Amino acid sequence: MRYLHTMIRVHDLDATLRFFCDGLGLRETRRVDNAAGKFTLVFLAAAGSPEAEIELTHNWGSSEDYGSARNFGHLAFAVDDIYASCARLQAMGVTINRPPRDGHMAFVRSPDRISIELLQAGAALPPREPWASMPNTGSW
Repeated sequence: MRYLHTMIRVHDLDATLRFFCDGLGLRETRRVDNAAGKFTLVFLAAAGSPEAEIELTHNWGSSEDYGSARNFGHLAFAVDDIYASCARLQAMGVTINRPPRDGHMAFVRSPDRISIELLQAGAALPPREPWASMPNTGSW
């Protein structure tokens, strides 16, 4: 057995692709547009682990509330520089819900409120402002 992917439903495919690709650095590996079923599937992977993918499912015209159920925890990514990653996301308008005060861990949410954990690859970076004194915002 091998792990294939995690599927998340999204309302705004362009905003979600901007978040995951421009913000987090994932790349699109393939896409399926199904006119009969009125949906698009987009598969994304990180350069360091192309075998583990995220499947974005966009049901055309859906206004269903996908909610923020606690039965799904979060997606986690190791990043080379947690401060640079958070700064890039913040510059894109993303709220840093749990700032990387410890130089090791942060949480943000995708445009569809999927909780994303960012972990510093290797040892934690020394605490740095503005992150070290930044409070938590919202929930993750």
